[in-house]
Amino acid sequence: MIRHAQQTDLQAILAIYNDAILNTTAVYTYEPVTLAEREVWFYSKLEKAEPVFVYVKNGKVVGFATYGPFRNWVAYQYTVEHSIYVAPETRHEGIASQLLTKLIDEITKNNFKTIVAGIDASNVGSIKLHQKYGFEACGNIKCVGYKFEQWLDLAFYQLILK
Repeated sequence: MIRHAQQTDLQAILAIYNDAILNTTAVYTYEPVTLAEREVWFYSKLEKAEPVFVYVKNGKVVGFATYGPFRNWVAYQYTVEHSIYVAPETRHEGIASQLLTKLIDEITKNNFKTIVAGIDASNVGSIKLHQKYGFEACGNIKCVGYKFEQWLDLAFYQLILK
């Protein structure tokens, strides 16, 4: 089940996000975030009317997704960038697909034109997921991040909405 996140979901969201920071190249940072930082992030999202969706399985939040501005200049107002994270024990169960579908529907409903995805270029699963939903490759920025003793390339994909 997918629903809007609530304050009571923040501990689960925090655990999922921190796992991505500590164990994957999905987030180009090193240090886990605190619950206080996630609370600021969450309430900022609410104030800006940027939804945070959670995927609940057996009563537990196992994934979350959101979107926000691609860039802060006014000419980018119809373009958003999104994020999807899934708990490690539930990856490859179709949860990211369902969250992406929800995001696309919500973003379309809100009259945006373009969705941008910044994906670590080695994340073949995420790239294939986005391609399945019609996202097209726009280019790579090489050696833009450094994590786990390696240089990382960032791939950009976009979906132009009708």
